[in-house]
Amino acid sequence: MQIILDRVEQEGDVSIADLAEGLGVSEMTVRRDLDRLERSGALRRAHGRAIKGVSGSYEPPFAVRAERQAAEKQAIAREVAGLLTDRETVVLDGGSTGVAIARELLDRELTVCTPSLRVADILRPAPNIRLMVTGGIMRRGEESLIGPSAVATLEAHRFDTYLMTVSGLDPRAGCTEWNVDDAIIKRTALAVSTRCIVAADSTKFGATAFARVCGLDAVSMVVSDTSLSDMQREKVSLAGATILIAA
Repeated sequence: MQIILDRVEQEGDVSIADLAEGLGVSEMTVRRDLDRLERSGALRRAHGRAIKGVSGSYEPPFAVRAERQAAEKQAIAREVAGLLTDRETVVLDGGSTGVAIARELLDRELTVCTPSLRVADILRPAPNIRLMVTGGIMRRGEESLIGPSAVATLEAHRFDTYLMTVSGLDPRAGCTEWNVDDAIIKRTALAVSTRCIVAADSTKFGATAFARVCGLDAVSMVVSDTSLSDMQREKVSLAGATILIAA
């Protein structure tokens, strides 16, 4: 399904016959996968074709996102980890990029607060990480904590750095998120942190999701990968954020 979704997102409109031929499978197999993707909101179907979805509220499953741009996310995670100083207090988002960052922090001496159970599970055995997990209600599938209890935990503290992950990043729309409840947590984390570093691979640039978190002028730095074009880098800089490319 990942290959189908990537192709539809790249081309916008692909026939089922073309997808079957490209994958070397039957059209029936493709139709089954398209049924699942359509039910999840990833795409639409019409007249034997798969059409890119237009809703900014569609959130691809975590397993799908974890496979996308995996090498780029690892490079971004290493770069982001290098920007932290030991003994800092940090808020770390979830999502596939947040998980990649967590893996780079296992040998660090930090206080890390996270609304992500996935991130917490990675950092749990780290000997020098003082781990805080917000309260709240768990969003199944994403395993992020949301709601008033999560907000209250963040508001009761002040942090040096917020490591934000995003669903979309656009010079005009700013940083956006698929889920409204997650966006509330992100805005709270931003408000209680001295600086904000956004970790976003190049596929997030120019994309706009459903819920706005903040403008780029509220961000200290954006860390991305080498596939980001010179024009995209310039637009981010003009919008008020420093851009750093992970090699």
